[in-house]
Amino acid sequence: MQYLLVFVGLVLIGTVVFLAVGKRRTGAGPELPSTGPILGLAESVPSLPPVLLPDRPTADDVARMRLGVGLRGYRCDQVDEVLAVLAGEIDRLHGELDATRRGPVISTTNHSPE
Repeated sequence: MQYLLVFVGLVLIGTVVFLAVGKRRTGAGPELPSTGPILGLAESVPSLPPVLLPDRPTADDVARMRLGVGLRGYRCDQVDEVLAVLAGEIDRLHGELDATRRGPVISTTNHSPE
């Protein structure tokens, strides 16, 4: 008989908790502002270390890189930081390539008459 009363008590407590959580999810609480952060997305955690790439990243640096996973995927702040570094490196390499293409062609072969 004691077990039956404990079981019924647990069911009643569970039902009350379930109903309370259900009301909170359906918007019974205060109205949320229409602007601001998107609900459900995790804020960046300042205690996690930043993802650092060298000034001139190589393919190996990118292959070894690991981004922290948040609630719904990779952390946006880390992805933005890595993409900014890679974009800067791509721009620098394109600048060097353009400068090389515009510069004079210097042959390294020796064409001395024999």
